[in-house]
Parts: sequence; C-alpha cells; structure tokens
Amino acid sequence: MRATSSGAQGAARSPEPSGTHHRATPWPDARAAAERAARSAARAARREPVSVPLDQALGLTLAAPLTALTDLPSFDTSAMDGWAVAGPGPWAVRDEGVLAGHAQPAPLTDGEAARIATGARIPPDTTAVLRTEHGRTDDRGRLHPVREVVHGQDIRPRGQECRGGDQLLPLGTLATPPVLGLAAAAGYDTLTAVPRPRVDVLVLGDELLTAGLPHDGLIRDALGPLLPPWLRALGAEVGTVRRIGDDAGALERAVTTSEADLVVTTGGTAAGPVDHVHPILGRIGAELLVDGVKVRPGHPMLLARLKADQHLVGLPGNPLAAVSGLITLAEPLLRTLAARPAPERYAMPLRDAVHGHPHDTRLVPVVLRDEGAVPLHYNGPAMLRGIAAADALAVVPPGGTRSGQEAELLDLPWATAGIGVCFT
Repeated sequence: MRATSSGAQGAARSPEPSGTHHRATPWPDARAAAERAARSAARAARREPVSVPLDQALGLTLAAPLTALTDLPSFDTSAMDGWAVAGPGPWAVRDEGVLAGHAQPAPLTDGEAARIATGARIPPDTTAVLRTEHGRTDDRGRLHPVREVVHGQDIRPRGQECRGGDQLLPLGTLATPPVLGLAAAAGYDTLTAVPRPRVDVLVLGDELLTAGLPHDGLIRDALGPLLPPWLRALGAEVGTVRRIGDDAGALERAVTTSEADLVVTTGGTAAGPVDHVHPILGRIGAELLVDGVKVRPGHPMLLARLKADQHLVGLPGNPLAAVSGLITLAEPLLRTLAARPAPERYAMPLRDAVHGHPHDTRLVPVVLRDEGAVPLHYNGPAMLRGIAAADALAVVPPGGTRSGQEAELLDLPWATAGIGVCFT
C-alpha cells in the first residue's frame, strides 16, 4: 500500500504542505463557494431546458410550470362502487351496468338505478351514487337505501380537482413520484425540466484492485462502486468512470478532454510524490476556488474552475474522507446546477458526547433514534463501516459536543423520504 499519498484509499496521509491549514476554507464557506461556482457555471453554460418522458423525469426540476391540459376529472365520475340513482327510491335497477373506461351511458329516469363502478362516467340525470354497502334489493329486485341519500353524494364532478389551464405546480418543483402521477393524470407525456448535470469520475491510484481480496500491498477500490450511484442520487448523469492509476499524463488528458459539467477525482490531492492533481491544475491554468477545507475527515479536498462552465472536485482517496468531500463540495454544486431546492436545515441532540477537532468541523455518521442521533463507531477517514449503517452525518463544531447537545444533521440521500432514493 502506498504510504506517501493522501490519494490511497485507506493509506496513511502524507504531511500537509507548509501553510496548508492556514489557507484551508472553513467548512460552511466551502459549501457556499461550491454553490456560487455552480450559479456562475449555469449562467455561463446557458443550458436549455429539456423535454423528458415521464418515466425518465424522476428527480429533475421543472423548468416550466405544470399547467392542467384538461379538467380533472374530465367528466363526472363515480367515487365509489354502487348504484347511480335518479330521484327518490326505491329504484328499478337496469340490467346493464356502467363500467370505467366505457362511453357515455344512457340517461337515467326518475326511479331508475344502474350498477356503477368506481371511476365510471355518471349517467346524465343521476341524482347520487349509492354505495354498495348502503343499498339492498328486495325480492322483486328493487333497490332500497339503508340510509339517507344526499343529492350529489359520491359523485366527483368534472373539474373538481382543477380546470384546464390551472397552474398545478410552479416552476422549480422537484419531480417526485406524486408529481409524475399528477402530470400523467393531467395529460402530460413529457415534462420540461432542467437537464441533469453531467459528471465524469476519475479514480486514481496504482494500488487499487477492482476484484478479489486485498493482497501484496494492493487494496480494493471502494470509491469506484460508491461514487456513481451517490452522484446519481444527487441528480447527476454519470458518464465516464475511469481508473487512471498514478499516471499524470493520463490524468491530464482525461481532465482536459472531459466535456462533463463536473469532473470528480479520487485521491492525489495532497503533496506526495504521486499526488498529481495540484500540478496538473496549475499546468492547465485552472482556478483553485477551494484548496483544503477545515473539516475532518476530508481536509485535503479541493474545488477548481476548469472553464467558465466546468469544474473539478478533488476528493481525498480515503473512503470516508471522500464522502466528506462529496457532501461538502459536490453536493451543493450539483444541487445548484440541477436547480434542486436546498434541504431544510435541522438539528437533533446527540445521545453521546463527540470528541471534536481543535480547529476543524467534524462530520460523524449517526443513526436516528427516539432519544436523538446516536454517533457511530468506525468513523475514521479510511472506514466505511460507520457510514454504511448511518442515516445522517452530524456536523460537530470545533471542540466537540457534549451528550444531549444539538448538532446539525445532513441526511444521506437514501435515508430521506424525498427523491434521493433514485439511483438510476
């Protein structure tokens, strides 16, 4: 295992260059810088909205209001299984019933009823729908109510939910499963949405294996399998996932030929002999926006502007440190590019005290219980065991927190009730 590079997934981190900690960005400021960078990139790119089929629109942001194309419902319908009845009872029941999906039935006359299914068109001149459990038939086949019949009961009138032309949802709404269902009900086949930001992932390190058990100083690549689905959960379209090794030339070619909105690299962000990210960014004239963040794990992360509309997020190679970089820099950048709403900030008391770094923020995996957020063990930079069991990350300020003290929580995409469960 390579012990000289912070890029190694699980390797010991090399000493920080002189002055690194002094120029590191405070954690909240780093997240704000990523949002600003994304807003600038979105203006520069002038990306046009896209028309997306409903079955591909989950997680996108509406780029136009959702306006009803028709009345909902578009005709009077039965809200229940039962009988459509006309006038006061008892009623003579027609032989032919009314089913959903069929043409307009014949009108009813006073004293007449027709069997009707939920969602079926109401026959003209119907007074009310009598639920199955609220009617009985006598030995002559006549229908009697067992409770009072109120005019219009259990009928969904045309336009009850909306009229054609009504705005159903505003610009900027996130396409959740109910939004897709509403769009379909309102007559849409496609949605006008903000396009997904495109991401290329470059995995660095000669020591990484893609299969089998670790051996002879080689370790398994944990970030290759971890990053693409996480990035998709953040709303991105993942293009290339390429393993570069420690080849500076190959890394430079991959960075300079990428057409993605965001390039994500893993490892190589410190100053070891095979940490190539900084030198390459210097050679190609990239602008470093964030060079180190006052957060643990993940201090040697970075954010660079490659072009006016393209950025690079350099993640540390240790797996939990890389997750920290993903949440600190990639998440706010991608969220802003995708025009997704920022999550509501919230806090919970920590059940146990958490030791803090003297100067830096700590991100600690927690599970959520009735008694509060429970910090998990196995939260070192190279460990994934804690985050794999976690619901959220607790933001622990410098100096730590005592038992019962509240801490801000960052939900993990799959642990929320929102759209983040979409990984494809």
